[in-house]
Amino acid sequence: MKIVSVRSHVLQCDMPEVLGYSQQYYSKRSAHLVEIVTDEGLVGWGECFGPGNIALANKGIVEGVIAPMILGMDPLDRDVIWHKVYNLMRDHGQKGMPMQSLSGVDIALWDLAGKIAGLPVHKLIGGAHRTSVTAYGYGMMLRPESTADMAARFVDEAAAIKDMGFVATKMKIGQGPKDDVILAEAVRRGVGDDFPFMADANHAYMTADAFYVGRALEELGAYWFEEPVAPEDLDGYRELRAGLKVNISGGEAEFNRWGWRQILENRGLDIAQPEVCALGGITEYLRVLALAHAHFTPVANHVWGSAISVATNLQLLAAMPPMPGGLFPWEPMLEFDTTENRFRDELLKEPLDIQGQVARTGRVAIPQGPGIGVEPDPDVIAKYEV
Repeated sequence: MKIVSVRSHVLQCDMPEVLGYSQQYYSKRSAHLVEIVTDEGLVGWGECFGPGNIALANKGIVEGVIAPMILGMDPLDRDVIWHKVYNLMRDHGQKGMPMQSLSGVDIALWDLAGKIAGLPVHKLIGGAHRTSVTAYGYGMMLRPESTADMAARFVDEAAAIKDMGFVATKMKIGQGPKDDVILAEAVRRGVGDDFPFMADANHAYMTADAFYVGRALEELGAYWFEEPVAPEDLDGYRELRAGLKVNISGGEAEFNRWGWRQILENRGLDIAQPEVCALGGITEYLRVLALAHAHFTPVANHVWGSAISVATNLQLLAAMPPMPGGLFPWEPMLEFDTTENRFRDELLKEPLDIQGQVARTGRVAIPQGPGIGVEPDPDVIAKYEV
């Protein structure tokens, strides 16, 4: 069997409202899918992390750089392909967009491997430790409005997410230390005293301001403080973890086993958040997971993107070993974006219906079909493709 085609599909649509995080506001949603076809007509699907113009640039890498390297190769030679591509791109990008592009290709190869074997990806990895997972809902996105208006909205949004059946919720921060404390207090009011919430700064702060916000999050009983400082600031992460009681999480902007080795050896994270669609795909994610567990660091996958990303992460969450084990081990949660996402909710021939599952049972079932267990609708791709 040989690879005969590698195609990139960048999807984009207008959003019903402007949303934002600490770095920018945005009014369009995008997704970047990778389609690999074999000479026997089998098709594998993957996804590359990176929105907007980043996705368009990554399309050039997938089709113009990676595709010529792997056409004619056996799609089952995933590790051979991974290292061939990485080694030939190493001089030009050990992190960032080349790795995002390789991630989508690698996920598509795993999807193909599952279809060839007639097994879901979690079986190829070694089996399912769980057949369903809980989910946390994130919302409370930033908007260009006053802090008072945003705080009032956050109270209502946080309460609504709790009522949807999610086991926890996550908010965005990054307005400035004092404003962020006001917003976090609003979320705590919205969910009540005992419901877990998390705060994501998207690396908005220097260490001193991160300590200010982190101490307030401690008092409010937040579960984790996500990306408090720049991903390059490993010393800042270590200082925050040593000086705060709230869990410090991060890692979505780190790539491959070598980048993750530095983070984990630095002991700056309570919770690791690898992004499979960015760090190098499933092949490299499994190495990063092993590194994290070797450092006794629990993993809560970062999930952003289309239904392809969600399905891929469900396969990985199923196969994640309990850590450290016992009657009540750390259990991973699925991250779920509660804002409108057509590329998640409309993309598949058979939708995952995450919110419906959560509302009915409080859990999300692991897809059992071959590969990542889902198939995109070509008409939806054609409708939204750039």
